[in-house]
Amino acid sequence: MTGRERILATLDGRPVDRLPFMPISMTFAAKHAGIPYLSYATDYRALVEGQLRFAESFEVDYVNTMSDPAGEAADCGAQVRFFPDQPPALDESCALLSDKGNLSRLRVPEPDQGPRMRNRLHALELYRSKVGREKLIEGWIEGPIAQAADLRGLNSIMLDFYDDLGFIADLFEFVLDLELRFARAQILAGAEMIGIGDAAASLVGLRTYAEFIWPYEKRMVDAIKAMGARVRLHVCGATRSLLKRFGALGCDVVDLDSLSPMNEARKAMGPGQVLLGNIDPVRTLFHGDPAGIERAVEACHREAGSRYIVSAGCEVPRDTPVENLRVMQRYAREHKADEHSGPLKADDP
Repeated sequence: MTGRERILATLDGRPVDRLPFMPISMTFAAKHAGIPYLSYATDYRALVEGQLRFAESFEVDYVNTMSDPAGEAADCGAQVRFFPDQPPALDESCALLSDKGNLSRLRVPEPDQGPRMRNRLHALELYRSKVGREKLIEGWIEGPIAQAADLRGLNSIMLDFYDDLGFIADLFEFVLDLELRFARAQILAGAEMIGIGDAAASLVGLRTYAEFIWPYEKRMVDAIKAMGARVRLHVCGATRSLLKRFGALGCDVVDLDSLSPMNEARKAMGPGQVLLGNIDPVRTLFHGDPAGIERAVEACHREAGSRYIVSAGCEVPRDTPVENLRVMQRYAREHKADEHSGPLKADDP
C-alpha cells in the first residue's frame, strides 16, 4: 500500500498492511534536510523539500504544510517576528486586536492574496505534482480559540470570556470565515485532509469549551467535510476533561498529547474514532532510550486498539536523536493494526 492508501483505509475502517505513521515534524524536518528554518517557514519550495526528505527517510505516510501558527494572522496584518533558524512568532505586546474596536474594520484576506497563506497554497500544488497519489497531502488551519488568541492576544482573549462574550462571538465568526476560506483554497490546491490546530482550547475549562468553543469547532469540522476533505483535530496540552466533546465533533482523526491518556480517550470517544499519539515528545521521544520508546508505542497501540496511528503527542523536537525516531518508524512498519484485542467500549452517555 502507498502511504496515502494506508491512511485512507485506516480512516475508512478497511484492512491495512501495517500501522500508519504520521508524526508532526517541522523544525526536525528542516534540520534533517539542512534548511534554515526561516527558509522553511517562508519559502514553499524549502518546506516541500524538507517534508519530502523527512517522509522518505522515515517512511512517513503523509506530507503537510505546517511551519508555524502565525500565517493567517500575518496576512490579516498582525505583527510577526522572524528569526534565522526558529519558528516565526506573533508579538502579543502589540496584538492586532489589542483594541477590540479594530475588529469591525478588519477584513478577511483572500488566501491567494495573503503572502503567507499563498505560500502554503503553492506548497500544496507542488506536493500534488511531486508525490501524486503516494502520500496523503495535508493542509492546516488554526482553530477558533487558537486564531482568536493569535489576533487578540492569549491573555486578553481569556479575559474576554468573562467580560465581553459579544466580542467573543463576533471574533469567532470572523475566524470561522477566515479559516474556512483558507481551508477551501487548500483543498482546491491539493489537500485531502485539513488539520485544525486549536491549542488554546486546552487552557479553558469544560464549561467554557462546551459552550463557546466546541460549537465553532463543530461548524468548522462539518464545513470542511462538506467540502470533501478529511479532518484532523490537534489540541496540545491537558485535554482529559474535553475528550468526550472531541469525540462528538466528527473528526476523522483526533490527536492526543501526552497529558491525555490513550485509554481514557478510547473510552470517551468510542471504538470508531481514529486516535493518533500520544507519545511524550520530550520525555520519551527526545530524552528516552529505544527500549522505552518501543514500550510506549506498544502501550498506545494496545490501549487504542486497531483504530490507531503512530505518532508523538505533538511535534517531534528539532534535536531528537535519529535512532529514537527510527524506533517509532520500525514499530509502524512491523505491526498490524489489529494485533491487539479490540478497543475498549465507550462510556454510556
